[in-house]
Amino acid sequence: MPPRYTTGGQKQDVNRLADPPKPSAEPTAQSPMKLIALQLLLWHGALWAVQEATPLSPAGNLPQSFLLKSLEQVRKVQAGDVVLQKMLCATHKLCHPEELVLLRHSLGIPQAPLSSCSSQALQLTSCLRQLHSGLLLYQGLLQALAGISPELAPTLDMLQLDVIDLATNIWQQMEDLGMDPAVQATQGTMPTFTSPFQRRAGGVLVAANLQSFLEQAYRVLRYLAEP
Repeated sequence: MPPRYTTGGQKQDVNRLADPPKPSAEPTAQSPMKLIALQLLLWHGALWAVQEATPLSPAGNLPQSFLLKSLEQVRKVQAGDVVLQKMLCATHKLCHPEELVLLRHSLGIPQAPLSSCSSQALQLTSCLRQLHSGLLLYQGLLQALAGISPELAPTLDMLQLDVIDLATNIWQQMEDLGMDPAVQATQGTMPTFTSPFQRRAGGVLVAANLQSFLEQAYRVLRYLAEP
């Protein structure tokens, strides 16, 4: 008759099976240890996954002083952007950016994404990079609007300076976090305006895009500033 195996993995003679087998102490002693090791392994894997995915908790690793200053700067840029939109409406009768959708595509006016700043998948370093590169994009677009009209020039210049101040503040925080200062944000391709109307219409579209960008930026900064 072939040998038979117990759950402990050791051979037993068939003739000894008449007596009930004594429970093996070794597997009983090892089982809790194996279970603990497995739990530790699963916990470590889950922790690694969380660190990789990083839905960031409020405040994250950012100092409160930086967040409050950034919120104040965003509000300042928003105020300047609203003034620009009102002046374009009052001076040039361009009041509704949704009526210029076709022109948006023909002019090739880009929009800055903030996908890494979503509250569902917030990633600190990626979000800061998108905020910074987006601000540089809009600074470049505002610069491309130079010469739009004498009446709008001072407002446009001030708005550019406020955008640069906010971008600089974010870049300084990126350096404090040890992010590579040699990485330069890509501004993308700036549109070319071939007529005064295109430049003014482009101003409306850029201002509307900037407004949307700033609303998203404000929401994420306010979320991070929550205690």
